[in-house]
Amino acid sequence: MPSSGRSPTTPPGRAAAAPRRSRSLSPPWKSGWQPRNVLNSLWQEIFLPESRKPDYKLVKEITVLCQKVRCCNLSGKERSKLLTEALRKMDGKYLEIAGSPVAASVLKLCVQWCSQSEMDPVFVALQPHLLDLSRNKDTGFLVNYIIKGASKEQFALFISSLHGHVASLLHHTIGASVVDRAFHQATRPQKRSLLLELCSTELQLSKDLAQEKQCRLSVLNIISKHGLQKSSVLQHMTTIIQPVLEKGIVEYSIVHMVISEYLTIADKTSALDVIRQLIPHLIQGSSVLDEDVIGQLIPHLTPTKSKAQKKRSKAKKKRSSELLLIRIMQTKEGLKLGLACLKHGLEKDRKRIIKSLKGHIRKLALNDYGCLFVICRLSIVDNTELITEVVVDELTKHLKELIFDKNGRRPLLQLFHPLCSRYLTPRELFYLNYNVPSPVSKVNLDGESDDVADKEHGGSEDTLVVSDSNPIKRRQVLLVKSELYEVLVETCIENVGELLRANFGKDVLYEVVVGGKK
Repeated sequence: MPSSGRSPTTPPGRAAAAPRRSRSLSPPWKSGWQPRNVLNSLWQEIFLPESRKPDYKLVKEITVLCQKVRCCNLSGKERSKLLTEALRKMDGKYLEIAGSPVAASVLKLCVQWCSQSEMDPVFVALQPHLLDLSRNKDTGFLVNYIIKGASKEQFALFISSLHGHVASLLHHTIGASVVDRAFHQATRPQKRSLLLELCSTELQLSKDLAQEKQCRLSVLNIISKHGLQKSSVLQHMTTIIQPVLEKGIVEYSIVHMVISEYLTIADKTSALDVIRQLIPHLIQGSSVLDEDVIGQLIPHLTPTKSKAQKKRSKAKKKRSSELLLIRIMQTKEGLKLGLACLKHGLEKDRKRIIKSLKGHIRKLALNDYGCLFVICRLSIVDNTELITEVVVDELTKHLKELIFDKNGRRPLLQLFHPLCSRYLTPRELFYLNYNVPSPVSKVNLDGESDDVADKEHGGSEDTLVVSDSNPIKRRQVLLVKSELYEVLVETCIENVGELLRANFGKDVLYEVVVGGKK
């Protein structure tokens, strides 16, 4: 008799129940597709019971050792002994350890403090997988420490492995930090090879091009020298820069250099479009991911931090929440991008920039490149009331500190004697006169500089002034009507002895006495 599809115990008229599935602790994605290592590791950390986690005892042991290493009152010999023991326990399992979010932080600590001889087997084991680890937020920081501690030969191997992958890594938040770390540590030929890969696919095939001895990389010179098509180079760089701008990954020096070189060959419409896309990212916080995210997700295996480490972590989070415009002022490439946005942005963009800087003017004024940005902001004025409220009032509050500082005095001297070669070097004057070539209407600051016109650096003399009044009247409004000059005179009288003996303060005293440039 044929089977009716029902079990003997199934009542008539009722469908047979589906067979019960055996209870399994496998991840839900195992049946359909193979997951990435990070998802598998994270699932194991959260859902698997402790007894079934792979290498759980090993992770627990090295975590205990890591807690001892992080003690503040530990001598160098004791720390070295504990690190050697931890690396011995992880020997042969470096890749598996790197796949665990918690264990990867322990391995990162060992790489940070271990000797070069102990570092070598770690690099050999992870070198074929460094590109994959660079895209993982749990292991990207580990790769950065491996790069930092690598020997010259090991670092050269890593740079060679980056060829063909630089663009894809720049489009990844963590991968971009790894590329930027390698870029900072690279030699001049290695930097040139990384940048050329972002300029054109044709340049990747030219090995002798990266070995050329040039004072700086210039896309225009390379295009003319090697007969490349400007349109193809522009198209290739557009495909790289556009995703970077869309994702907001604009805090790295290599990105600044690529965008600066792009602006030198782009047409007016493309250049202004990039600048206007860049401005919203500059006036918000950084997109860098914090290193302790996984520690917050899985706190039971995260080593405890000392008071000093908590203080450093708090300062690091404060830096990451700062305006990106302030953070990029650490390099000349960042300064160029900031000046390009300030000079060639729309009036509403300049107002957004100045409003976002409220409360940060002092920090910018004390910075080597930031003070030049403040000088530019004082000279290109759309609204003197807004400049007085945001910039001049904050300069007045910190006047005594600024007049004795090498960089802090420069915005004040700019109001008295614009672009004076006694207070600004030729290179700094060149930065202040920097303009994007493609927009026709260039912008200069308060007229021509005296004695030095930067002709040797490519400075231009036929530039225009963008302001709401003539330079002399504008300086009078910012100095006199804002009461900055009155407070400055009182400060100079109170500290006249110190100013005369100070290397930098005497310049401010001199300009106050003579009344500046007429």
